[in-house]
Amino acid sequence: MIFRLAFRSLATRPIRTAVLACGFGFGIAVMAALLGVGDVILEQSHSPALEGGGDVVVTGRFGDLENARFLIGGVLGAPDIAAQALAVAPSKKATLYLLKNGRATAVGVTGGLPDGERAVGIRDVDAVDGWKNSPADRAWSSPDAAAVLRAMDRFHPIPNVPEFAASWAEWLYFNGRSADGRLRFYLTFLVGPAAAPGRRSAGVRLQLDRDGKTTTFTSGAIVDEARVLADAPDLAIGGNRVRLEGSRYRIELDLPGASGTLILEPAPGQSLPPATITGARGWITGYTAPVLAGRVSGDLTIEREAVPLREVTGYHDHNWGFWKGVRWQWGQVSSGDLSFIYGRIFPPADVADSDRVPGFLGVLGPKGPLGFSTAVSLEETGDASGRPQRIVVRARGQALDLTLDFTTDRIVKTAMAMTTAPGSPTDFLQLGGPFHVTGRVGDRRIDINARGAAETFR
Repeated sequence: MIFRLAFRSLATRPIRTAVLACGFGFGIAVMAALLGVGDVILEQSHSPALEGGGDVVVTGRFGDLENARFLIGGVLGAPDIAAQALAVAPSKKATLYLLKNGRATAVGVTGGLPDGERAVGIRDVDAVDGWKNSPADRAWSSPDAAAVLRAMDRFHPIPNVPEFAASWAEWLYFNGRSADGRLRFYLTFLVGPAAAPGRRSAGVRLQLDRDGKTTTFTSGAIVDEARVLADAPDLAIGGNRVRLEGSRYRIELDLPGASGTLILEPAPGQSLPPATITGARGWITGYTAPVLAGRVSGDLTIEREAVPLREVTGYHDHNWGFWKGVRWQWGQVSSGDLSFIYGRIFPPADVADSDRVPGFLGVLGPKGPLGFSTAVSLEETGDASGRPQRIVVRARGQALDLTLDFTTDRIVKTAMAMTTAPGSPTDFLQLGGPFHVTGRVGDRRIDINARGAAETFR
């Protein structure tokens, strides 16, 4: 039918039909050319040559790359990648405003490290005599493991947001479990909101689970804010102390009913860099896991009874932010040379839409990160009383396709005043039990059974 109409139109008005055919053909040709040029421009916009040199450009998903120092030390510094990389040249582009006679002139500027730029072939560096990396540049671009841990574990000043200031808290959290699961500890060094100008309320809490019996020991103190911000993760709260000595954490406890010393030795490459979530009116929360897997050793004295810790699997994370009305789901398990961690936070409804705050799942191996996903679903099922019995976590991404199936065999419930909103009391649940992890990470098939931990709220 279409061909019959075309032939009749050509026979009736041949000149007009020919002109229209040529016009359509020319339009299609122009569109094809423009699409081709667009592809070339897009490809060239990602070209390392436009950055001045090098072979590969690494950028953040939404622009600037966060935690570049961690990337350089923990990812690009991994042995298999470092062996192939001749040089790394971090750079930062920004706008500088020059003010004169009441007028502002915008100037595009780029900052970088001279030695790295010279190594990747950026010619502008050679035009400046004597421009070389300073000692501070070298310390930043070639961090050792201890320096990275200390940077990740620094404490943050309370943001100037009076509406939320009373709910600010920041803490170092440690946990450990024996191979048979009969012993587990949860330890928190927390620095809370201002108690007076320059002073902060603080506390230490040790929860010890032995053969199904839970005991809790606490102590509080007022600490100097400037000292905390300058020294953390080195903290002293009452007679309790945390010290980062090289790349290991030394913890000394002197709580009513519990005392002793613990040493956490991190496994290499097992760190999750800092991440923050922001909401309306200056609300913020942040999280990092400097030690996803490690070994804890030491000795505790619990109500005059000696409790040795030998070959205990350890973990350490760090949280900060405004916590009133906040809930979260979290879990962590490690087996062999792999560590898995998942989480999701639920901010107050008036500062952020929790449906738009994704969950995450990360997988780390002996040489650093193996895979990460924010396409994560978390399903909790419980008994008639609402106690969680099973948690299923599914994560999908380019580098992974995993399912974590967790079965609860131990629950410790704590009334959580810190997160409770007016008229909405909440219970914080710490869960223990076995994980069954299946799927793939990269080209590696995963089928693991191991004990781990989880947290949720009711």
